[in-house]
Amino acid sequence: MYRPHIALTGILLGAALLSGGCAKDTPATTPPADEETSVGHIHGLGVDPADDSLYVATHFGLFHVDQSGQPSRVADRYQDTMAFTVVGPGHFLGSGHPDLREDLPAHLGLIESTDAGETWTALALQGEADFHILEPAGDALYAYDATSGRLLRTVDRKNFDEVFQGPLISVAAVDGSVALIATDGNGQLHSIDAISGETRELGGPSTMYLDTTPDGNLAGIDPDGVVRVSTDTGRTWREVGSIEGQPAAFTISAQGWFAATETAVYRSTDDGDTWTRVL
Repeated sequence: MYRPHIALTGILLGAALLSGGCAKDTPATTPPADEETSVGHIHGLGVDPADDSLYVATHFGLFHVDQSGQPSRVADRYQDTMAFTVVGPGHFLGSGHPDLREDLPAHLGLIESTDAGETWTALALQGEADFHILEPAGDALYAYDATSGRLLRTVDRKNFDEVFQGPLISVAAVDGSVALIATDGNGQLHSIDAISGETRELGGPSTMYLDTTPDGNLAGIDPDGVVRVSTDTGRTWREVGSIEGQPAAFTISAQGWFAATETAVYRSTDDGDTWTRVL
């Protein structure tokens, strides 16, 4: 997520997600010709500030969605993009598994595109890491590697320090680079000290994905699609709205709140109260 006007506090780290449907050791496959524009099995969402357009990262490639809601596969590539985030105009970070037509390792590690997904360059841990959570927090980048179960932190996007080990679905930075709120494999909220690694269970409703609002509050979506907001860093929550189905991705940008199920994308322009299907 690209938010030049927002301080480090409250930057989301969980735009990418865990998905049991994609084997960690298997690269993406090319679907049949009649699925040329299929956007099934969504992993992540992002809005490019270059033109305010939506990008959808899926098991069958990265898709650009035009103003009419029509998706098109970027660069005719079927890359299984497990982790995806927009860090600037036309500037994306990702991870996952390659198109079978590409001679690349099964795990892409940390990859970067500076031309809105047309081409990608390996930055670090190619052949080693399969990141399912990946997003910047100021100068830092937190990345959850599903192959090792480790939450990592990097400043130069080349060298990584371990912050936490254990199953995670989503992570959000709420107090600079130290205090993190994370959802574990069961959807329970925990705080993690990024320096000491100390964790504390917060309780509250089961939550799959987290993001932060422009005013620094936390927003979360539960396994049933119910959307909630917390104004006290996850201690209490207020229900605001819901989407139809189990969520597969969730992100907030200047263009609105976006949430996806495995095959559909919804948008809210009233802080999560009501949602309209856009894909």
